[in-house]
Amino acid sequence: MIEIDDLPDLVQPVVIAAFEGWNDAADAASSVVDHLIDAWQARVVGAVDPEDFYDFQVNRPVVGTDENGHRRISWPSTQIAVASPPDLDRDVILVRGIEPNMRWRQFCAELLAACDELGGALVVTLGALLADTPHTRPIPVTGTATEPDLVDRLRLEQSTYEGPTGIVGVFQDACVRLDIPAVSYWAAVPHYVAQPPCPKATLALLGQIEELLEVSIPLGDLAEDARAWERGVDDLAEQDPDIAEYIQELEEARDTTELPEASGDAIAREFERYLKRRGPEA
Repeated sequence: MIEIDDLPDLVQPVVIAAFEGWNDAADAASSVVDHLIDAWQARVVGAVDPEDFYDFQVNRPVVGTDENGHRRISWPSTQIAVASPPDLDRDVILVRGIEPNMRWRQFCAELLAACDELGGALVVTLGALLADTPHTRPIPVTGTATEPDLVDRLRLEQSTYEGPTGIVGVFQDACVRLDIPAVSYWAAVPHYVAQPPCPKATLALLGQIEELLEVSIPLGDLAEDARAWERGVDDLAEQDPDIAEYIQELEEARDTTELPEASGDAIAREFERYLKRRGPEA
């Protein structure tokens, strides 16, 4: 079991979880939790025992030097952190780790038990996958939820996916079995630029978190990093006519498919988000 250090008294905390690995194309999802840990000054209160869940020949420990100059080994693990965002009337539990190599059901059970001990009232899982989408257009984010009221409020849809799944899918299934409300957001990363990072996809997932929590999240340099990433991919495409032609085909297909959605609710949501980010002076 996960031991929680100095059990904090949290207010209706929402759990936000992401895991490196199969569910995390270009590190887009785990980078969201990394960003929130920094932006909200979260503190780690617990971690899973890596001996029970990780194959150290697959996820090797890392040797390094600590702040005192001593040599230390860092073991692969999954940590739980808590934060109290200043503009939010509830607290946040952040789960950040690596997809385990074994005992997935026990892994999920221990994490959810720890989140329950902290009072977690809603679980949000984040993922990213490679897809046929152009880097020049907004990153598509799909969302599903386990509760009908969440589906309606967040304008989501029930998942119809059938096929292999990763720890994010197993984690959400564990929530369903325990009657814990859960939401899952997935960003589609252009498959022709699969190497991390992908700040544009991270930014798209953060936008969904903002809408869910109805809060403005400090973005720091992330917006400029996303623009620089897009310019960098533009430069690479200009050097390869075949890639440039392929991207143009993706753009045309995307524009044709989503043209009816270019107005109405989509624009309204973006405008609402803009007004919230501007704050009281808007």
